[in-house]
Amino acid sequence: MIHVENLTRYYDNFCAVDGISFDIQKGEILGLLGPNGAGKTTTLRMLTGYLEPSTGQIKVQDYTIGPDTLEIKKRIGYLPESAPLYHDMIVYDYLEYIAEIRGLDAAPKMSRIRELAQLCGLNAVMHKTVGELSKGYKQRVGLAHALMNDPEILVLDEPTSGLDPNQIVEIREIIRKIGQEKTIILSTHILSEAEATCDRIVIIHHGKIVADGSTQTIKQSAGKDRMIYLTLADADFSGVRGLLEPVAGVTRIENVGAPGSDALQIRITLVSDADIRKDIYRLIRQTDWTLLEFRQETQSLEHIFRELTLEN
Repeated sequence: MIHVENLTRYYDNFCAVDGISFDIQKGEILGLLGPNGAGKTTTLRMLTGYLEPSTGQIKVQDYTIGPDTLEIKKRIGYLPESAPLYHDMIVYDYLEYIAEIRGLDAAPKMSRIRELAQLCGLNAVMHKTVGELSKGYKQRVGLAHALMNDPEILVLDEPTSGLDPNQIVEIREIIRKIGQEKTIILSTHILSEAEATCDRIVIIHHGKIVADGSTQTIKQSAGKDRMIYLTLADADFSGVRGLLEPVAGVTRIENVGAPGSDALQIRITLVSDADIRKDIYRLIRQTDWTLLEFRQETQSLEHIFRELTLEN
């Protein structure tokens, strides 16, 4: 649905976005991740036609940014990080004003305002002025604004920035619900938000893409070791190491328990493509040891993010 090829943007001599390319499929929720200053906002502004690329191409369906920018804007709803709202207007009046700007006729206008008030959870504040709302409710009003013309694509720049944990969960639920019908692109540096909300993640750093895929794909492609943790009763470390060290894929076995503990706590390091849980379980079952815990861990998205975006 969206094709981005060799997209670059300079501010004078500074390269904010450096030759990135990716595709976004219809109905996908794509998370654009990166530290502050990575180029996320600049990328979104180019995708929405608010900023002209220095080089490269953006296509939305059969339209191209540049000659067809106006047609593309008609198909996109955009919510910047700070929602551009009129704080002295009543919420209902503000949404009615936006509906009129969007060219909705009287009957469709009223229906759409009611629909968005329900979807974005605004019914309780429709009579209040925008300025007296919490930031969470202001974000909801901004979201209703972006959705007013029922766009096929929704672009959200840091939609949960500055919200409290409850508000973050509420906005996340709204995004997931909208994502059942629309293509959504959102930028964030909150990894839990991306993991919980997005079908796919693109990590950008210094204007370049450093990872692209689902959370699980990125974790697997990181190419790092995985760990298995065992807690055993009635076992000694030398016996465990002697039994499990020969298993193919094991690179290291360590005793990570506290001194004097009744149970033995073991960490087994594996090469990244090895899955030897069945082999380990069968060997332990043949002993007199009692298996109290058995869990496998891969690298967290947070750890991978830090590795990909740490300054050199």
